Amino acid sequence: MIDIHIIDDDIQLGKSFSKILTEEGYKVKVSVTGSSGIENILSDPPSLAVLDLKLPDMHGMEVFDKISKKLPNLPVIIITAYGDTETAIGAIKKGAYDYIYKPFDIPDMLSLLKKGLESSKYLNSHVAINPDEKEFVDEALIGNTPEMIEVYKAIGKVAPTDTTVLIRGESGTGKELCARAVYQHSSRDSSPFIVINCVAIPDTLLESELFGYEKGAFTGAAHKKIGKIEQAAGGTVFLDEIGDMPLGIQAKFLRLLQEKSIERLGGNDPLPVDVRIIAATNRNLEKAVEDGYFREDLYYRLKVVTIEMPPLKKRINDLPLISRYLLRKSASESELHNPGITDEALEYLKSYNWPGNIRELQNTLQKTLIFNMGTPIKKDEITLPHKTYNPDQSELNEKEEMLKTWIREKLISENHEKPFEYFIDKFTEFIIKEALAVTGGNISKTSKLLGVSRPTLHTKIEKFNIKI
Repeated sequence: MIDIHIIDDDIQLGKSFSKILTEEGYKVKVSVTGSSGIENILSDPPSLAVLDLKLPDMHGMEVFDKISKKLPNLPVIIITAYGDTETAIGAIKKGAYDYIYKPFDIPDMLSLLKKGLESSKYLNSHVAINPDEKEFVDEALIGNTPEMIEVYKAIGKVAPTDTTVLIRGESGTGKELCARAVYQHSSRDSSPFIVINCVAIPDTLLESELFGYEKGAFTGAAHKKIGKIEQAAGGTVFLDEIGDMPLGIQAKFLRLLQEKSIERLGGNDPLPVDVRIIAATNRNLEKAVEDGYFREDLYYRLKVVTIEMPPLKKRINDLPLISRYLLRKSASESELHNPGITDEALEYLKSYNWPGNIRELQNTLQKTLIFNMGTPIKKDEITLPHKTYNPDQSELNEKEEMLKTWIREKLISENHEKPFEYFIDKFTEFIIKEALAVTGGNISKTSKLLGVSRPTLHTKIEKFNIKI
């Protein structure tokens, strides 16, 4: 269970907040003074801390300094009043994860906690490079084929430098693990590692998320906000799916690479920033440049050092090693027995071309593990995804009749205010889920597959609360 420690002298807020977080599945501890908070956190380090700046015995920044000195990788979210904005910004520059204003909205805080906990995972779980098969680690780049040996060499050469790195490869090939390995073997490994997914954040919010904003920059900007680039000062920013970054933001990002400075939204003064950029994409950037979707000057700025993550089908001889590792990982995470896998089953897995790469392999093995009876996994226990399915006409007629029956029963038994819209929504949700499954959760590919814009797809995903 994930531990969260709250340091706040507002007892009622602590109780209410603890109840909400406990219901969300977190284990929560509360300290009402700075000194007790320091003692409790250092004796039993949590996954994340929430710290109020106003405490009865000492200032929150003093508490933060003492905690961060001993636990530099602990994400700390600062709770601040409007008057403490500059202090909160100072905390960010010292390494705090982020800050939020009192009184805060619970959904906003929960979202921030989730991001902070992801950051904790990135900072505290080391990515091993090709560990021994007998050795088990939570995160690892695995493989002995020549293609993976080239990846390891590239990581070793580029990691100690401050050079911009572009990681290319299909979805599910391990681009994020590669980025984390570069970070963890760099001189910035004790500084922040901020992950920004250019697809997951709506276009309208991406610019403020990256660069922050000044008070009054737009309607609702009641206070100054520090962006992720500034939060990563001295560390590394990993931009996933940079090929989907909107053109307008690409220009500002190019300035960061060229001049090592940014401007907050609504600001006029350039702010110097010291960050290393690692970017990843599954898109054909050359084609994107040709089609006018990606700036040519930004493309060449990013393409200083390129690491190509090979698809699984091009290193299929690594599959047995990867499969055994994934089974151990899935068994550990699900608290299940790891039964192992037969050589025949591994050969069967090697016969498939794995368009979803390692992510697809992991899902297949995890599903197989759940229904396994405790003996080594055999070939007939494995259902390979994307098997060609050609139903005959009688089966199609049967499915059509079942659908008609379901619609009629819904119309008769349930009182929907707008039944037509209800059915349209149901089918839309189903189609989006299936399209996401086909593309391995890739938003850009899904939007192209369905013939809708990314913003429209994002809106539908949020509306139906679809988990990618």
